Amino acid sequence: MSGTVVAALMLALHLAVIAFNLFGLVAIPLGAWRGWRFVRARGWRLLHLASLAVVALQAVLGRACFLTIWQDEAGGGVERPPLIARTINSLIYWPLPLWVFTAAYMAVFAYVLALWFLVPPRPSRRPSSGRR
Repeated sequence: MSGTVVAALMLALHLAVIAFNLFGLVAIPLGAWRGWRFVRARGWRLLHLASLAVVALQAVLGRACFLTIWQDEAGGGVERPPLIARTINSLIYWPLPLWVFTAAYMAVFAYVLALWFLVPPRPSRRPSSGRR
């Protein structure tokens, strides 16, 4: 596969992760209010919490997102990415100081932690051993 294709796939994956994270930030409180059962699914909530924990941790450590690094490495040597890639990149990557992103990611992670307690996930179902 060419570097351009791999970079485009990495960009698509990055966009999917961002969409998943943003969706959860809105869907969890809205779903709790509307009575949507899926917002209390433990596995989904754990994945959402873990994803945002990784984002916040990378920011606190002063590191770029590993998806960004992989995308840059895959697209190395490409002079000008395709228009759609440039458009998506302009939506994802903002020319702001790192501390702004660190503060924002920490605030978002604190919000997700608060949602864990305000809209608690359902307890895991344990398989029945047949004994009572």
